[in-house]
Amino acid sequence: MTTKLLFAGALIALLALPAAAQNTQQSTPTRIRGTVEKLDGQTLTVKSREGPELTIVLAPDFAVSYLVKKGLGDIKAGDYVATTSMKGTDGKNHAVELRIFPESLRGVAEGQFPWDLMPDSLMTNATVSGVTAAPQGQTLKVNYKGNESEIVVGTDTPIFGYGSGDATLLKPGAAVFLVAQKKPDGSLSAGRVTAEKDGVKPPM
Repeated sequence: MTTKLLFAGALIALLALPAAAQNTQQSTPTRIRGTVEKLDGQTLTVKSREGPELTIVLAPDFAVSYLVKKGLGDIKAGDYVATTSMKGTDGKNHAVELRIFPESLRGVAEGQFPWDLMPDSLMTNATVSGVTAAPQGQTLKVNYKGNESEIVVGTDTPIFGYGSGDATLLKPGAAVFLVAQKKPDGSLSAGRVTAEKDGVKPPM
C-alpha cells in the first residue's frame, strides 16, 4: 500500500471516529490541542490547551500529518475543503481557517456542525461550487449533503493543504491536534496526529 493510501485511510478513520463511537457507545471522541511533552514508543504525552497533561496511546500503525501553507489562489471550484468559521456582524460566515483536502478524501465528514476551535465556531466540510471576489478576499459557495452555504475567506485567513509526515515530528514543544477516543476508564487512544512542521501549526 502506498504512503498516500495509508495517509488517506488514516484520516478517513479519524473523521469517522465520532460515528463509530456513537454506534458502539464504548468510547467518546475527544479533541485534543496542545504541545508534545514526549513520545515514548507509542505513548504520547501532550500538554493540552486547557492545561492538564494527557497521555494518549497511539495505534501500532499511527499516522502523522502536517499542514502546508496555501493561499487564496489555491482554492478553486470543485475542491473539497474544511473550514472553521464565525458569524460576522454582517450575518455571514467568515472563515477563521481553511484546509484543502487531497482528492482521495473527498466527502469525508461532510457536513456543517459546531466546532471547538473557539466559542461559537462552526466547521464546514464541503465541496466548493463557486468562488467570487469579495471585499478583501473571496466568497466561497459550498455544497454539503444537498445543502448550500456561503463562506467569506479574507486575505488574512490561514489556508492550508495536507502533507504526510512521521513520528519525528512529535518532538517536545511541537504543537499537535488529534481526535482521541476516551474509554469509560478515562484512557485515551488515537490513530493519527496532525503535528507542527517548519513552524506551521495545526489550528489551536
